[in-house]
Amino acid sequence: MKIGAPKETAHGETRVALVPETAHRLARAGRSVIVQAGAGVAAGFPDKAFVDAGAQTVADGMAVSAEADIVIRVGRPSDAEVTSLRSGSVLVAMLGARSDPAVVKALASQGVTAFAMELVPRIARAQKLDVLSSQASIAGYKAALMAANSLGKYFPMLMTAAGTIPPSKVVVLGAGVAGLQAIATARRLGAVVEAYDVRPAVKEQVQSLGAKFIEIPQVAGAEAAGGYAREQTVEEQAKQRELLTKHISEADVVITTAAVPGRKAPVLVTEEMVDAMKPGSVIIDLAAETGGNVAVTRAGQVVIRGGVAVHGPVNLPATMPWHASQLYSRNVMGLLDLIIDKEGNLKLDFNDEVVAGMCVSHAGEVKLK
Repeated sequence: MKIGAPKETAHGETRVALVPETAHRLARAGRSVIVQAGAGVAAGFPDKAFVDAGAQTVADGMAVSAEADIVIRVGRPSDAEVTSLRSGSVLVAMLGARSDPAVVKALASQGVTAFAMELVPRIARAQKLDVLSSQASIAGYKAALMAANSLGKYFPMLMTAAGTIPPSKVVVLGAGVAGLQAIATARRLGAVVEAYDVRPAVKEQVQSLGAKFIEIPQVAGAEAAGGYAREQTVEEQAKQRELLTKHISEADVVITTAAVPGRKAPVLVTEEMVDAMKPGSVIIDLAAETGGNVAVTRAGQVVIRGGVAVHGPVNLPATMPWHASQLYSRNVMGLLDLIIDKEGNLKLDFNDEVVAGMCVSHAGEVKLK
């Protein structure tokens, strides 16, 4: 069994799918590991670390894809990279399968068995594979740091000889993994934090981090299967925006994290709500890549509207590549443990809901559900 990790080719992608820690575990189990030279350099993992871990480095990424029985990537492969994969081989990556079904069709046509890491079922047994949570935690952490760096105010309350400086007020919209990490980080920095989520069940989690939960009467809980938020009705969204406006207008920082899997991000903050904020305030929109939670967000840009800076960061986990790669590699290892038996043979049990739920192509057919 040969497992390979080519260097990521997407613009701005600094993560690597396999780190020396995981390479060592695979090599110790008798697996042959090949890594493209330089694949881990941007994440802080030099080639020597992979060699010391028992892996082999090769210069050509296409050769890695062509030789390996299982190819591990962070992001989706390019068209050229798809054609370099052998028929019968396995690809593991964050494919964005639901938003880009064309890549799934191409992989099926190539005869590749592909697993989309973002489709891991939200069940207890699959938690160690949950790449969405591991990467979202990093995004939430960095969002709070970005806000503190961009805001022209202190986050904590300070007692000075020149008088008392009140703490900044932060409002976090969406209390999933990213939102909770943003709350925790903003609180550690000393800010006063409020948070809102359409799922009332997260209230205790928000409060346990020292934040106040914003409750909106007459809006029913919107929790869907797997713990994700369902898309709200037009009436629910209108009521939500009306009551959130006051909290947002008083905030120094707003961090939005709401997402509906496989769908465009819901707009939580309208242009009018941005206009109601104080000049100098900051918004960090973590949903920028899927359309944005803020009406004026532009992915990869900072939009200034009425003195309010609206940041639309993309791929925040890539700004912390060492830990992001480490966590992603461990998530992938959880999947490899399911599909490789003790003798090192590929074992695909499609009666296993984790394997079946993540597999999007197999034996020339699209399996995406």
